[in-house]
This record gives sequence, structure tokens and C-alpha cells, in this order.
Amino acid sequence: MPTRREQARAETTEKILAAARAQLAEVGAAALSLRAVTREVGLVSSAVYRYFPSRDELLTALIIEAYDAVGAAAEEADSGDTALARWVSVWRAVRRWAQENPAPYALIYGSPVPGYAAPADTLPAAGRVATVLARIAIEAGGPVAEPPPAVRNALAPDLLPGLTADLAPAAIAAFTQLFGTVGFELFGQYENVVADRDVFFDHVARTAGAACGL
Repeated sequence: MPTRREQARAETTEKILAAARAQLAEVGAAALSLRAVTREVGLVSSAVYRYFPSRDELLTALIIEAYDAVGAAAEEADSGDTALARWVSVWRAVRRWAQENPAPYALIYGSPVPGYAAPADTLPAAGRVATVLARIAIEAGGPVAEPPPAVRNALAPDLLPGLTADLAPAAIAAFTQLFGTVGFELFGQYENVVADRDVFFDHVARTAGAACGL
């Protein structure tokens, strides 16, 4: 059981994160202010630094939180009678999460925050959606087009266990298509272009899945 001090620290940390989420939705990541968050929570300026020593550390916590949330949505949606059904279900879950959480989505897949560089400890959370999609494609084991040698050599080796050199380019392209399509819709790039977003999204998902052998 956590001690009373540990419980109080956890509660204060959550209050800080909640205030930061609200500010993120209101002004965006680039304008996120640790001082403004401090005022919202009711702490003195010196106190908040015991929880988050800098704005960048607060951003990192929000980024990991967002990656974990969309990753959990993808993992929970991995179900269906066929590999393609599982694949489309995961794509839909990512899109639904983005629609329900536009500010966190913009934080992790929108414009970079000036002056901020994400540390390596964000990588495990950032890879959760990709891991789900790669697992589906690997388990399906369907045929994929053999990429040219230059494309093979363009990718880093050993990206994920079981991801072959033939499958990797299609998988990375599919991952890019997923978040590109979601982002285009979320940020208004499909206005006067795509009338039925649901139908078009599923088409992109299935086309990307076919390229991955589903």
C-alpha cells in the first residue's frame, strides 16, 4: 500500500497533469507554460519543480501518456475473425481515439514543439500501435511485393522481431498511411475532398493491409 506521502504526491502529480492537459487543449503544446499550470493547481512556483523540474519533463509525461492511451486503444481493438478484420479494427480504434482526443493526438503526431526533443524513454510507448499492426501482419504471413534492394537498405535493421526485410517497407508505409490519413481528417485537410470519411478510411486501411499481405 502506498504511504500517505506517496498518495499525496500521486494526487498532486495527477492535478498537475490534468491542468497541463487542459492547457494543451486550450493553447497547444508550443505555448504550454509550467508557470500557468502551477497557478491553475494552486502551488507556489518552487513547489511544482519537485514534480516536474522543467516544461520539457512535463511535455514528456504528457507525450508518454498520449502514446500509451492510443497504444492501449489499439491493443484492445485487436480482435476479429480474420487478420484483415483485426487490422481494420485497430485502424478504426486509432482514428476514434484521435477524434476523441484531438489535443493529445496533435501533441504526438502534429507539429513538433520548438526547442523540445523527445527523450528515448518515450520510444516504448510510441511503438505500441506499430507493434500491434506488425504482429497482425507477421501472424498473417501473406505474400508481399519484394521491395527493391535500395528500399531494403534504406531501413534500419531489426526493427521488430519477425518483421522481415520484405514486409518491413510495406509495414512502415502502412503505419505512415494510418497516421497521415487520421491527421489529414483531424486537421481539416479533407474538407471539400473526401465526402464520406468512414468509407474512405476503411478503403485506405484495407489497401494498406493488402500491401502487408492481409
